[in-house]
Amino acid sequence: MKVLLLKDAKEDDCGQDPYIRELGLHGLEATLIPVLSFEFLSLPSFSEKLSHPEGYTGLIFTSPRAVEAVELCLEKNNKTEVWEKSLREKWNAKSVYVVGNATASLVNKIGLDAEGENCGSAEKLAEYICSRESSALPLLFPCGALKREILPKMLKDKGIPMESITVYQTIPHPGIQVNLNSYYSKQGVPASITFFSPSGLAYSLKHIQELSGDSMDQIKFAAIGPTTARALAAQGLPVSCTAKSPTPHALATGIRTVLQPHGCC
Repeated sequence: MKVLLLKDAKEDDCGQDPYIRELGLHGLEATLIPVLSFEFLSLPSFSEKLSHPEGYTGLIFTSPRAVEAVELCLEKNNKTEVWEKSLREKWNAKSVYVVGNATASLVNKIGLDAEGENCGSAEKLAEYICSRESSALPLLFPCGALKREILPKMLKDKGIPMESITVYQTIPHPGIQVNLNSYYSKQGVPASITFFSPSGLAYSLKHIQELSGDSMDQIKFAAIGPTTARALAAQGLPVSCTAKSPTPHALATGIRTVLQPHGCC
């Protein structure tokens, strides 16, 4: 059974995207089509902040892109050596909070110890942070231009200081239409389509509706998490499945369930 995932490919240690592999283990033939591109912003300012861990009580990462911004700062400003010699250790003496295993994995790759990755959403991470933080120093929160306000608001309401800096913005992937046209012409209408962000939904929905035509009602729509599920519902699309956590296994289990007769998740 063919399923479509609207995300870019990320190879793991086995050289394969973990979503492709996990869905394959559940008997599903998955195809990935990227719908988002990213532009990085304010990197000199962010780099300066990264150079002064003494001014913060820790870091918050809610997306892989924010971690990539750290990597770019280190590369562009020739700070890799000073990061490895001292900065990394200083940040590791503080809390580094993350949402999701994919983000945690990238945080680990730059040598930082992540916590909170099992929270599964920004809301739950905020609750986790609120249960632990009591410092007068702010948490540094590199984020995207479309960040939701729920995490900052929850921390503010609890009196936990936080300093956010926009380090990337989301733009449509230039190949969305061509790649979707190619997929539909070769594979036909997929049994299920998974969206990984509200932005990805916004940039791809019109093309999917045009290509699916009358078959739109037959597609089982899945969301990687509650925020994306709400965006689907706001567009009037039935959400057949919301992954219980933003992981390949949780998504594959959910999609497999809804594609079985009388299944639901």
